[in-house]
Amino acid sequence: MSFPTGTILGYPRIGRRRELKRAVEAFWAGRITADELEATAAELRAVTRARLVELGLGKTDSSIPEAFSYYDQVLDAAVTVGAIPTRFASLVKPDGSLDLAGYFTIARGEGNNTPAEMTKWFDTNYHYLVPEIGPETDFHLASDRLIREVAEATTSGYRTRPVIVGPVTFLLLSKPSEGAPEGYQPLDRLDDLLPVYAELLAALTAVGAEWVQLDEPALVSESIDVPRSAVLAATAKAYDLLAAVPVRPQIFVAAPYAGLGDALPVLDKTAIEAIGLDLVRGTIPTGFTTTKTLVGGVIDGHNIWRGDLAGAFEKLTALNALSPSVAVTSSTSLFHVPHDATDEPLLADQLKSWLAFADQKVGQVATLAKGLVEGKGAIQGELDAASAALKDRHDAVGVRDGAVRARAEALAPSDFARGAYADRLAAQDAALHLPFLPTTTIGSFPQTGEIRKTRAAFAAGRISEAEYKEAMRAEIRSVVELQESIGLDVIVHGEPERNDMVQYFAENLDGFAVTQNGWVQSYGSRCTRPSILWGDVSRPSPITVEWSTYTQSLTPKPVKGMLTGPVTILAWSFVRDDQPLRDTANQVALALRDEIADLEAAGIGIIQVDEPALRELLPLKKSDQPAYLDWSVNSFRLATAGVEDKTQIHTHLCYSEFGVVIDAIDQLDADVTSIEAARSKMEVVPDIQSSGFGRGIGPGVYDIHSPRVPSVDEVTDLIGIALGSIPERQVWVNPDCGLKTRGYDETVESLTNVLAATRAVRLQHAH
Repeated sequence: MSFPTGTILGYPRIGRRRELKRAVEAFWAGRITADELEATAAELRAVTRARLVELGLGKTDSSIPEAFSYYDQVLDAAVTVGAIPTRFASLVKPDGSLDLAGYFTIARGEGNNTPAEMTKWFDTNYHYLVPEIGPETDFHLASDRLIREVAEATTSGYRTRPVIVGPVTFLLLSKPSEGAPEGYQPLDRLDDLLPVYAELLAALTAVGAEWVQLDEPALVSESIDVPRSAVLAATAKAYDLLAAVPVRPQIFVAAPYAGLGDALPVLDKTAIEAIGLDLVRGTIPTGFTTTKTLVGGVIDGHNIWRGDLAGAFEKLTALNALSPSVAVTSSTSLFHVPHDATDEPLLADQLKSWLAFADQKVGQVATLAKGLVEGKGAIQGELDAASAALKDRHDAVGVRDGAVRARAEALAPSDFARGAYADRLAAQDAALHLPFLPTTTIGSFPQTGEIRKTRAAFAAGRISEAEYKEAMRAEIRSVVELQESIGLDVIVHGEPERNDMVQYFAENLDGFAVTQNGWVQSYGSRCTRPSILWGDVSRPSPITVEWSTYTQSLTPKPVKGMLTGPVTILAWSFVRDDQPLRDTANQVALALRDEIADLEAAGIGIIQVDEPALRELLPLKKSDQPAYLDWSVNSFRLATAGVEDKTQIHTHLCYSEFGVVIDAIDQLDADVTSIEAARSKMEVVPDIQSSGFGRGIGPGVYDIHSPRVPSVDEVTDLIGIALGSIPERQVWVNPDCGLKTRGYDETVESLTNVLAATRAVRLQHAH
């Protein structure tokens, strides 16, 4: 069977109203059974298949991807091939499989068993769970879930295309298991893993799959710590073997997030049938022809703009010079974007006409597929409509603001620089009087149902502004009292007024819009609503000053003002694509610079500007990285460089491999940097030590992405690891990230243990 002319690489899996999130969390809480959760998931899959047919994909031509996940696609692959961390061996049933409870335990941890490490999926805000592969890992086909889901579709009259992370990417994204010998790499186990994939392919054929999609995004990345020659050799070996499986579906290898480069001819030499190319981030290959189907990813799966449909069709036409068989798809899975732009009552009609969420992108794919079959004339009307929307967007009021642009153009080098760190350190010591191992949190405290109800009531006009503010002040008072009772040294206000660390600022800056139903999955059941940065950015009035000054009035301890940094605001929003990111970042930085000046003037002596997404946006191609690191670092410095020496600037980064950007983190020139480190057991510390990082550093000692409460001994050990490699005067003690998603009981117990451990270490060092 030929490859479908139009398809997508994946579709949002959480449900239009986050039905999966609610069901999963109800299962965790014991309110529903595993069977009830399975029923909800089956219903969501059925709704998705029907919706994709309604939007223009074929019911029986393998154009619908079977790509559901309860938590994470990498965890799914690990469970499928039996790669269960040894500390969870007791969860494995006699037949080698896991039930749903065991699956979620790997993701969330249990008791003294820490969850699988979590990190960012390439250059996106999605987090995947890192498999742990050692010489002892017993690869076998341990889960038939994907097989059952394809059979479910077949029984319902659909011919879908199963999707799984490919074997090369799976091993490249894995980490050596604890105790693995020095020099060992998970890729060393490729020969043992491939027979399991071969068995899976045969089983998928038996339930009706005619095509299978193997996702290999690691092939486009130059940031993986394995020699490129080894990656290419593994790719050739893997797909020579899998293509030789006697009874199998036809193989489609998808490689999103950048161009395939030198991996393309390697794949072409194998006997697979179709290759996917990201033609949004990548370009049309030159000097290359093939008889395989080339699947052009010309519809941007990573952003929400309607885009240049005529230009996309031109790219597909250009592919015809490389292969007689061309199909159209999204550049990435559509789980990076919300469901439906028409389902947004808060957005202006003009703005909505510029947008394409997942459903609209499926429609665009169907349109382009029609053009491939029937010719450009058959879709000229749709191409012209998209071009008209582009022109309307360019000319709209607010997209370009002369005053904002003039301010950015007038910037001088001095606007990006602070004084010498030694002078700042002396001024801050005199102003703040902090102890050895100062303790703090990252900013947010648990957001209870009552807080969310209060915000919703205010937004709906059911309570007055005065009532709303008093409710927020009451929560702040409670949070301050809690921190003082626990013994934290630097106080935060807990951020009860903030629905999201980016959306809150987007709602208070010109140039942004926010959605009502624009949810996307960040990790597991955690969903966010990225804001839409559509125009030039400015700050009409102060945003956080009132809350920070109120907090400072409640305590003699220093209060930390909390802002989200320019790079993270860009990374966690859907950003305009009509100008360089550098220009947009500087506009956001200038708005934050104004906010920081007002906080400082109001007496706030510590200001944290969070940049958890600094590593996330790093381009996958090395040639593109220097320019990115230059503008990203400078945007942070532009935001923070206007303060006096005595004002201590903090930043926070989380869930990324820091070694590749440690120099950039240093160049941010923050006085204190807090980073994720607990789940990885301080793996980042050697990078800090070898870099000679000389300012304050707070490697996290409490993994807030798990409901586990770390013991005093566990935290003590982590602090000890940090102190063993980092000069004592530099070390801070803090959680990995904000506490917004945690409950108060576990938060209080965890922070109490953190402070007990800190006091114990202080006593040890006092002697």
